[in-house]
Amino acid sequence: MNTEIAGHVLLKPKRAQPFYGRHPWVFVGAIDTVQGTPPDGAVVDLRSSTGNFVARGLFNSQSKIRVRLYSWDEQQPLDDAFFQAKLDRALALRRDLLQFTDSPETAYRAVFSEADGLSGLVIDRYGSWLTVQFTALALAQRQQMFARLLMQWPGVRGIYLRTEKGIGQLEGAELRDGLLAGEPPPADLSIVEHGLRFQVNLTEGQKTGYYLDQRENRQVVAHYAVGRRVLDAFCYTGGFGLACARAGAASVECVDASVPALQIAQASAERNGLGNLVFTHADVFHYLNDLVAARKQFDLIILDPPKFARNRAAVPKAFQGYRKLHQQALKLLTPNGVLVSCCCTGLISATEFEELVAQVATSSGRDVQLLERRGPAADHPVALACRETGYLKCLISRVS
Repeated sequence: MNTEIAGHVLLKPKRAQPFYGRHPWVFVGAIDTVQGTPPDGAVVDLRSSTGNFVARGLFNSQSKIRVRLYSWDEQQPLDDAFFQAKLDRALALRRDLLQFTDSPETAYRAVFSEADGLSGLVIDRYGSWLTVQFTALALAQRQQMFARLLMQWPGVRGIYLRTEKGIGQLEGAELRDGLLAGEPPPADLSIVEHGLRFQVNLTEGQKTGYYLDQRENRQVVAHYAVGRRVLDAFCYTGGFGLACARAGAASVECVDASVPALQIAQASAERNGLGNLVFTHADVFHYLNDLVAARKQFDLIILDPPKFARNRAAVPKAFQGYRKLHQQALKLLTPNGVLVSCCCTGLISATEFEELVAQVATSSGRDVQLLERRGPAADHPVALACRETGYLKCLISRVS
């Protein structure tokens, strides 16, 4: 790809401060003019209304994020060496500080987009295989460069491309799931998390094959499950449910709308010798209604739905979804039961999510004691210059 400066993007007056503060997203509303005719994916310099250099980034006329910023050094080209250094820095965090190994059973997030200075790139490692998601057109255009650099990482045998739903509409990037480099991942790939072995399908399902961000939360929630009847709603491949079952839950019901996900969850349960689980294929919203009608009761309920809003226009509907889930859960929860409320919709803040749970509790006549506020595992760091990277909220509460 060409690393020459293809244009200059001038900001409106008094709009430069967030970008001097290293926020990486330049929305179209902050831009006054574009000097030159940069093609989508080209390198551009961001300048203040007075013409001062602010940062260097990549341009996309098809996205509301018109420029994604990567460097605040005017002398730094956005070349292969630059991206190699970014990848190396991300990997060093996981290997040196967090002490993840590259054993065949280890899984971790190796690159977390804006949090690692690589806006629009997510990489997960599963043993010898990487799954890659491009959520920025400009980085997707450079996928062969990234594949070449990533194949140089120790022990990597293959890279599989996973696509984010709706990315074509948001970024203009036409991508398809498939092998990007090296060997395809095996169908029987499995990882070990806190002593539990999970089957992982890297070529199908949600995100990049598994919800690595909830790793530590699953362990913590399992502590509350001992002797309790557990409902794991939106269980996907059974992460929370299996952890609760092994910890000594009296029973665990895992519910999800995906048959393949439930099949993987059941296979993982059998592999770990866990028999105190049942798996239910159903639309979770409808199934919770059925459970309420049947007067079912649980001592611990986990609500871990997928992202409900991908843009601001969808946020009101997302609030409705979270509110409905919590209304039903509170009807199903025994006195002094434990409620685990998860929200991975980044456009909803932690404060807003807590307020929603509080409102539902009040309207339901239940007293809620918040025991723990939790976020993602440390391999999903939060960039303080881009607080949106702190997307995952996990509240553990006692409901009386």
